[in-house]
Amino acid sequence: MSPTDRPGGQMQTAAEVPAASEGPAVVSAPAASEAPDARIRVRRQLPRVSEVRELLQFRAPVLDPVQRRLERALTIEDLRRISRRTTPRAVFDYVDGGAEAEVTAQRNLEAFRGAVFVPEGLNSVADPDLSTELLGERIAFPLVFAPTGYTRMMHHEGEAAVARVAQRNGLPYALSTVGTTTIEEVRDAAPRGQNWFQLYLTNDRALNTEMVGRALAAGCTTVVLTIDTAVGGGRHKDTRNGLTIPPSLTVQTFLDMARFPYWWANKLTTAPINFASLRDYPGTSKDVAAMLFDPGLDWDDLAWLRAEWPHRLLVKGVLNPADVQRAVGLGADGVIVSNHGGRQLDRTPATLDVLPAVREAVGPDATVLLDSGVRNGQDIIAAIAQGADAVMIGRAYLYGLMAGGERGVERAVEILRTEYRRALQLLGLDATSAIAPRHVKVGGV
Repeated sequence: MSPTDRPGGQMQTAAEVPAASEGPAVVSAPAASEAPDARIRVRRQLPRVSEVRELLQFRAPVLDPVQRRLERALTIEDLRRISRRTTPRAVFDYVDGGAEAEVTAQRNLEAFRGAVFVPEGLNSVADPDLSTELLGERIAFPLVFAPTGYTRMMHHEGEAAVARVAQRNGLPYALSTVGTTTIEEVRDAAPRGQNWFQLYLTNDRALNTEMVGRALAAGCTTVVLTIDTAVGGGRHKDTRNGLTIPPSLTVQTFLDMARFPYWWANKLTTAPINFASLRDYPGTSKDVAAMLFDPGLDWDDLAWLRAEWPHRLLVKGVLNPADVQRAVGLGADGVIVSNHGGRQLDRTPATLDVLPAVREAVGPDATVLLDSGVRNGQDIIAAIAQGADAVMIGRAYLYGLMAGGERGVERAVEILRTEYRRALQLLGLDATSAIAPRHVKVGGV
């Protein structure tokens, strides 16, 4: 290295001169011989018993198998997996499956998964108000139990169990025309509940009048007219399993059912499964089913029902804004945006995707509910942000029913309510009424 002059005649090497262009000088690490002395030594001690006890808080074993499996369920998907292990495959497929290639069923789920949440900061959310007003009544949070058929096939406690859970939680429950429990039995199970009745208008006007009268006498507050079942959807899983009307079980399906003695025992020792509200109608179950799916249903039938039913009337199964406007124009109090959970016409759009257009078509005053694809409390927020007043769930609570009867339905409600409350708080919102379109961005058609 080239020496340079030091002041006073001392020599300095170039390596000792810091270069201005090279940035700050680098502080060298201690020499290897100094490392052991520079190391920080950690003081060790034996743990106190109280500290170990705080870390290892073992829970007492749960002996009740139903309670044990329900406690492990943290999501609706967990309940779905459990129900697959507790219910014969044909029954599970009936609940879980959709029509044709099940494209619509998957679209419903994917639409909610694609929702993007935009939170607000520094808002107090210490005690959020989850409740909302629906059709003139206050409900605990924006959730309604949708009508489902053959419910006692999933679990022997059936619709009565669902109605009791709805009543306890301050939520409406809609009984299906093809339910396995009568209108009167649901009223007796939940006399203080907000009980609705879902109606399939048949080609028998006298029978229609009778069902409307029974719903009125049983204290139902709302009738739901389903209009997307001109014919039955092509549910290939049910056909392959032999779960048709009437049933034609395959050997494989029968052998699979034999693996579930608890399910069989409950079916054999409780009332037969049938269309309970129609059990006195003459003919076979096939005759009844053919009558319920009426391809002749038209707008005149809706006008007739509006004249017959004095309370709230909703039209379920609409996706087209023009149909929505016409239904409200004929006197319906609102609509349920639904593709039947993907169980009727396949390849329709996801309900979340068409919801904004439906809300725009009917304006702010008509009631709009969304059905199909709700599996998480966050889904409820997404639907409300896009224009719904509340959502309806079907599969979500049926998974709970199959997993643990009435307790399983209760667990499904707990899961959805917890998810809804948590998401509302994390969005920075203190009430259901505070949800606005700016909080959720969605794609769609």
